[in-house]
Amino acid sequence: MSVTGRGTKNVPRSDIADTVMARLTATYAAAADPERAAAMRAYMKDVAPFLGLTTPARRTLTRTVLEGVPRPAETDCTAIALRCWELPEREYHYFAVDYLRRHAGRCSSGFLPVARHLVSTVPWWDTVDALAAHVVGGLVEADPKLKTEMDAWIVDDDLWIARTALLHQLRYKERTDSRRLFAYCLQQSGHPDFFIRKAIGWCLREYAKTDPEAVRAFVARERDRFAPLSVREALKNIGA
Repeated sequence: MSVTGRGTKNVPRSDIADTVMARLTATYAAAADPERAAAMRAYMKDVAPFLGLTTPARRTLTRTVLEGVPRPAETDCTAIALRCWELPEREYHYFAVDYLRRHAGRCSSGFLPVARHLVSTVPWWDTVDALAAHVVGGLVEADPKLKTEMDAWIVDDDLWIARTALLHQLRYKERTDSRRLFAYCLQQSGHPDFFIRKAIGWCLREYAKTDPEAVRAFVARERDRFAPLSVREALKNIGA
């Protein structure tokens, strides 16, 4: 399996993916609401077209789609994710993200290039953040050798790849590699984009739930290097 740029190559053959995709496209399309779809597309800054499915309705439909489907192997996860991403409507991307969140533990470190493709293709916070925390983060925790990949991602020119590196430890709590976390924040401290500045504050705020003194001391020491947004978010629950 190889993934390059915005295109995919060699989407693996998967009987499970064939079944899921046939059910998924029929079920989701039948429930589409064009009026709601237009409003959702506008709210999400026109990143992609929508079918107009609310989150509760979509999750109900997903249960129907997956009823009786066996547990997937990594190949099945890859095929489903890439085939969903080839469809324009955003709800199919959400389905893939939810599916990967559920089955990320069945994927090896070899899935990381697929995750990178998903992060960098039609990127926006609605898919990137969940992939970062629930898929990429799980892969890195399961295979610490992937930390060096995150060291490369944090300086990537694609802000969504860098944001993923910042957020991949979001659920680690006491298992957080604080040295890397703080180093990543410093490496991107001068970034002009809102989504990076917000991510810096968010990952620090989350780690502050585990070690508030470490975050407070770090921000106090490096405060002048960060945008006010990052500082405000980092200290939101612990004060200066």
